[in-house]
Amino acid sequence: MSSSPHVPYAGTRESNGVIQALLTDLYQITMAYAYWKSGKMNDKAVFDLYFRRNPFKGEFTLFAGLEECVKLLQNFSFSRSDVEYLKKVMPPTVENEFFQYLSEMTANEVTLWAVDEGTVVFPKVPLLIVEGPLAVVQLLETPLLNLINYASLVATNAMRFRIAAGPGKTLLEFGLRRAQGPDGGLSASRYCYMGGFDGTSNVLAGKMFGIPVRGTHAHAFVTSYNDLSEVKTRVLKRKDNSEEVDFVDLCLKWQKKLSAVMSFLTDQVSEGELVAFISYAQAFPDALLALIDTYDVIRSGLPNFCTVAMALYELGYQAKGVRLDSGDLAYLSFEVRKSWKLVAQKFDVPWFEKLTIVASNDINEDTIHSLNTQGHDIDSFGIGTHLVTCQKQPALGCVFKLVEVNGRPTMKLSEDVEKITIPGRKRAYRLYGHDGTALVDLLVQESKRAYVSPATIELLHQQYWKCGKVMRDLPNLEALRTRALHSMQTIRQDHKRALNPTPYKVSVSANLYTFIHDLWLQNAPIGELS
Repeated sequence: MSSSPHVPYAGTRESNGVIQALLTDLYQITMAYAYWKSGKMNDKAVFDLYFRRNPFKGEFTLFAGLEECVKLLQNFSFSRSDVEYLKKVMPPTVENEFFQYLSEMTANEVTLWAVDEGTVVFPKVPLLIVEGPLAVVQLLETPLLNLINYASLVATNAMRFRIAAGPGKTLLEFGLRRAQGPDGGLSASRYCYMGGFDGTSNVLAGKMFGIPVRGTHAHAFVTSYNDLSEVKTRVLKRKDNSEEVDFVDLCLKWQKKLSAVMSFLTDQVSEGELVAFISYAQAFPDALLALIDTYDVIRSGLPNFCTVAMALYELGYQAKGVRLDSGDLAYLSFEVRKSWKLVAQKFDVPWFEKLTIVASNDINEDTIHSLNTQGHDIDSFGIGTHLVTCQKQPALGCVFKLVEVNGRPTMKLSEDVEKITIPGRKRAYRLYGHDGTALVDLLVQESKRAYVSPATIELLHQQYWKCGKVMRDLPNLEALRTRALHSMQTIRQDHKRALNPTPYKVSVSANLYTFIHDLWLQNAPIGELS
């Protein structure tokens, strides 16, 4: 299989300061003390991190968050203030030597195997395999789960929006104001871009992660203007020279011309809205994308936009389009495009009918499917609340389970079959058909030798951390986005469809199946019939 481009990791991307050893649950600390107290802290442990069920009633998940996990391992330590705090919250019976042990702890003896970030993954297949001293790896459980759960959930949600919208539409993430706090907002912007979005409104995310930033103006900008007397500077320079033209007069001239073509009354459009568009156009003459639903799209917003856009054109500039934030989006998009075609034909400006229509208005995945069914003329979607909060499902539900200690496989039994763990060290392979489509993921025992053909079988787990060093390049966000889109192309369409998708097959080798069955018999209590 072809691989996505990699950018060498040179430690230049900043680590999130919140992600640290103390970002954990108290019971991880208490277990670490109990391990230490009983002398088990250095037992060789293997944990698998995986999820049991795909989110959003779908049949795929996009793996995200690995880079932050590697950074966690790089910086894993308890500071002096951390230790002093733990001394206050732990029971007074905890021995001082344990706190000395914590103060010297690092992740240098930990080994991390992982699926490449940006890969489509499925239930039960370990996303991370973490090996190392039992107490250390136990302490990694909560932060690793925190870093993987939301990142993978929101990346998957973004990819579902991408599939719904199709490859030809522009998707913009507008979720910062509705996200779960500032860190949630930054994570959402990052992983939505990885999941196939084209840009974000989040300026800080743009700076931190190199995501294209997009935005125009709000309704407040429009309603802040009332009439033409508020235009302080009436002139605008022509694009190709320094000649200044009275832009207000030019707009009023175009308003009269367009009223007959578009059948609107010049005394019924909102003068304040027109002034707002004029002011915005003077500030950004080559980037006018106007919000046209503040008062009335057809009677006011659209005529006012066309008025200013044609005035800009006469001066050598080209407007970008409009945004619709309310109403019947399908109907309004058709009406907008129809008016643009009339203007394009009447004044011989063919580019005018191809201006961009952006739709927002609390859009979710079902909205896009509905619009596709109705038909629409929308080019771009701005999506916020339903995207970043993952309203359909608030958590992915990854778990972190001990599968081996000191070479002895361990197995968790449960009356809920879904919660039974797969014991022992294992690796996953993805088998592809001749057309490059993924057929099945196969879990095998690590001790079993496999002879593979790189064109048809892919080893999913790669070593990312060992002996205190990063072992593989970590791609930048752009490369992860490319990998994610490529990985989705290898999955059959029926696995990706929104309604009743076909489950993807995850299987175990015959040897592993027999091994699981034998271990289950050894550990399951024998019931007595009476």
